[in-house]
Amino acid sequence: MSAVPVAGTGLKAAVVWWDLAGTGRTIESLREFLREEAVDRFAQVEGLRLKFWISDPATERWGAVLLWESAEAAAAPLPARAAELIGGPPVQRTLFDVEATVEGLHTLPGLAGHGLALEPLESPAP
Repeated sequence: MSAVPVAGTGLKAAVVWWDLAGTGRTIESLREFLREEAVDRFAQVEGLRLKFWISDPATERWGAVLLWESAEAAAAPLPARAAELIGGPPVQRTLFDVEATVEGLHTLPGLAGHGLALEPLESPAP
């Protein structure tokens, strides 16, 4: 008989998002927040394997997906600066058990430093 994994152990994934409508914040202003402080701050969080921020301009949603080494790491307090800037906690926060992980074939040497917020800014037209 196969061993059955113990529920609640192992990697955890969290999905969080905010609805920005009516908050006075825009995706562009939050990209600035990523560039200026959030990316560097989250690079120092213990037990966080990966975090990527997500946005949907059509629905004015902003959020993140976080991959944690353990339930304990996922339960630790996080910097709350985004909630402070947006004016409240996320409207959705869900924690999932991770069933499996894989890295596909790719050409990027690593994931850090990629995304719209970290692309070079366009210079204004003269």
